[in-house]
Amino acid sequence: MAAWRRADSASIDRAIGGKSRRTPTREASVSRMRIADIRERSLAISRHGDPSLPSGGLTTSIVALVTDVVRSGARVIGYGFASIGRYAQGGLIRERFAPRLLAMSDLADASGNSLDPFCAARAMLAGEKPGGHGERCVAIGTLDMALWDAAAKIAGLPLYRFLAARLGRKVAEPPATLPVYAGGGYYYPRDDVARLADEIARLRDGGYTRVKIKIGSAPLKEDLRRIEAAQRRLDAPGCLAVDAMNAYGPEASRAAAEALAPLGLWWFEDVCDPLDFATLADTALRYEGPIAAGEALFSLAEAKLLDRHGGLRRDRDILLFDPVHCYGLPGYLQILEYLEGAGWPRRAFWPHGGHLFTLHVATALGLGGAEVNPLCFQPLAGLGDGETPRNGRATLPEAPGIGFETKAEAFALFRSLLE
Repeated sequence: MAAWRRADSASIDRAIGGKSRRTPTREASVSRMRIADIRERSLAISRHGDPSLPSGGLTTSIVALVTDVVRSGARVIGYGFASIGRYAQGGLIRERFAPRLLAMSDLADASGNSLDPFCAARAMLAGEKPGGHGERCVAIGTLDMALWDAAAKIAGLPLYRFLAARLGRKVAEPPATLPVYAGGGYYYPRDDVARLADEIARLRDGGYTRVKIKIGSAPLKEDLRRIEAAQRRLDAPGCLAVDAMNAYGPEASRAAAEALAPLGLWWFEDVCDPLDFATLADTALRYEGPIAAGEALFSLAEAKLLDRHGGLRRDRDILLFDPVHCYGLPGYLQILEYLEGAGWPRRAFWPHGGHLFTLHVATALGLGGAEVNPLCFQPLAGLGDGETPRNGRATLPEAPGIGFETKAEAFALFRSLLE
C-alpha cells in the first residue's frame, strides 16, 4: 500500500500540475472504511428564482456517496453536487471516477477515525495525464464534495470545523459567521431593468449589503442602465459588483473599462476569455478599481498563468476559483498555497459557487468571504432554510457535514438518489 500511495501521489502531481498534499501512511489502522455505493443524477437548475422564466438549459450533477460507516444506527452518506455553471458530469462520474473510489479497500485517514478525502483524490486521479482540466476536474470535485460531507459527518462536526482541524487551523467558536455577497442579476427576458431593481431591493431587504449583477450580454449603454438601477437600490457606494461573464474582446473591454471606471464598483469580474491574459492585463492597466478573475480556471497550472500574465494587482484584486471545479479541495488548496506564497493575501480569495460548501471552505481557510446565490440555482444554492445574513455576514450551519439537511428541498433531491 505504501508504494502504491507514493506512485499515486506522483500521478496527481502530474495530472493537476502541482505538489499534492500527502496523507501520512498509517502504521496501524483503528478501522477500515470504504465507499459502498455511489449514486448520481443530472438535473436542471435555473438562473432565475421565478419558475415561469426559461431556465436556460443549465444542468448539474448531484451525488450520494454511501459509506460502510454506521453512526446512530444508520449508514453515513455524503452528498455533493457539481457547483454552478459547468453542466452535469454524469458520464465521467459513472464511467471513470466513481469506479476508482469503489475499488478502494480502505479510505480511512491516518487516525482511523474518519475518511481521507486526500487519499480519495489520489485514487480518482490514478493514471490521468496532465491537462484536460475543463470537465474531469468538475466530476472529481463533485465526488470530493460528497467525500468531505461524509468525513465531517463521521467525525460529528460541521465541515468548517472538521476541515480546519484537518489542516491545523483555528476557527472562531459558534456561531461562526462569514462576509458574503448575493450573486444574481441575470438578464430578464422582459422588463429587465425594472425586474432587476426589484431583485436588488429584495436582496438588500434580505440582509445582503453587497450584490453582483451580470453585464456583457447587452449593449454597454443598456448595461449602464442596469448598473444605475441596481446602485440606487443599495445602501452605500461600492456595494455593487458586475460580472461580464467573459464576454469582452480587446476593444469591448477597453470601452467597458472606460465607462465603468467612474462608477465606484466593488469589482469588475470575468472581463474576457479566461485564458486571454493579454486582454485582462490591458484592462488592469486601464481600470483602477478591483478586478475579479479565476472562476473559469480549474488547475494550479492555470492559476500560475493568471498570476504571471494577467496583470492582476495583489493589493486590490479578487480571486474567484471554485473549490468544486478545481479538482475539489485538494486542488483548491494547491492553488491557495501557491498564490499565498507568491504574495496574495487570503482576503483576496472569494470562492465562486454560492452554496453551503463554499461557505464552509472560506470559513475554515480564513478567506475574504464567499458568494451566496439566494434566489437562483435553487434548491442547491443559498443558505439553510430560514437563514438570512445580518449586515452582510452569514451564519454557518452547525449540523455535521455541509448541512444540506438544513435545506429541505435540496435534501429531498439528494435522498431521492437512494430510493
